[in-house]
Amino acid sequence: MSTVIEDVAARKIFNSRGEETLEVDVTTTAGFGRASAPSGASRGKAEVMPYPEGGVGQAIRKVEELIAPELIGMNAEEQEQIDLLLHKIDGTKDFRNIGGNTAYAVSLATADAASSSNGIPLFQQLAGYLASELPYPLGNILGGGRHAYGKAPDIQEFLVLPSKATSFSEAAQANVMVHKRVGSLLERSDATFTGGRGDEGAWAPSMKNEDALEIMMKACEEVSEELGVKCGVGLDMAASTLWSPREKCYVYARDGVKRNAGEQVDFVLRLIKDYNLVYVEDPFHEEDFESFAELTKKVRKCLICGDDLFVTNKKRLAQGVRVGAGNAVIIKTNQVGTLTDAWETTERARKEQYVPVMSHRSGETTDVHIAHLAVAFQCPIIKTGVIPGDRTAKINELIRVEEALGDRARMSTLPL
Repeated sequence: MSTVIEDVAARKIFNSRGEETLEVDVTTTAGFGRASAPSGASRGKAEVMPYPEGGVGQAIRKVEELIAPELIGMNAEEQEQIDLLLHKIDGTKDFRNIGGNTAYAVSLATADAASSSNGIPLFQQLAGYLASELPYPLGNILGGGRHAYGKAPDIQEFLVLPSKATSFSEAAQANVMVHKRVGSLLERSDATFTGGRGDEGAWAPSMKNEDALEIMMKACEEVSEELGVKCGVGLDMAASTLWSPREKCYVYARDGVKRNAGEQVDFVLRLIKDYNLVYVEDPFHEEDFESFAELTKKVRKCLICGDDLFVTNKKRLAQGVRVGAGNAVIIKTNQVGTLTDAWETTERARKEQYVPVMSHRSGETTDVHIAHLAVAFQCPIIKTGVIPGDRTAKINELIRVEEALGDRARMSTLPL
């Protein structure tokens, strides 16, 4: 059988922040798969543990001593069984024994090996021939928070979503144009701006939050008019990083403002109205399901997305569904460990009419697999930056997927 696993190997590589991370190779009788693990700067407390005690070096030993002997001889196409085995080998609820990043890299490399063995793209290996919907790219244009230094805005990400593009290529072009336009506007508005960028390639100016929003809105309006593509503004507030448990409020150090939960709801509602926001991620801290629900009830035509709130965990998503917290969910496979875990959360999201958003992490590699996962999991949006190379790798792979699909390719439907 061409998909029988013959070898599993692991090594240390470096991510976009120069941090150590894990890469795994899976070799089958007729194919080869490789996957590497990303990492986040602002991690949800309910995420699985990224690595065992001892870090990447210990994760490599776990692959060599515990995982490889069990996987060799198995069928790489049996994704669910392999993912269950990873849970069994680990034996904990949060992958603290082998590490969530270890499980992620092994799970994804196995799927990659199966697709290689069968001579088909990964998205078809996972979802079959009928998979043909492409996501809209949600691009990080300007940012601050934990992704930047100095006097950058408190809000972590100022985003663009080209929601009315007719093709993925057109949408990707719109995001690149908005990124360039914001850079030009920053140069004109601030003579001291040196072109600094944060972790994900977003501009990191010395600027207050609403000044940044003004520039974002202007750039999106100009590009929308030039291309005939509707570019909407979005935010990832990463509010857990702003929340002070001691003071019971959100601390906006750059703006010199503190807001309690009620004031935060009012603030976000005003931003949505004043700047026509189409997407707001993590506007409240990771345990405040109630404020998420209150905001969601008060908005129309805006996605309220949970990342730290849900951490790609189907149980936490079910808790959110019960109270009406949000209407979208970030999907980061390494938050839960395996492809099967992420797939189950995505399926639950679609069933409950939550928009699943396939997402990168701030510390990325040039691995392109989430481009295929976005198509295979039928995610209407992929959040994967605009530049530099570790981000464009995913964008360019989706351009190739679109080309390979030919006449069957179509953009997903967004509730905006």
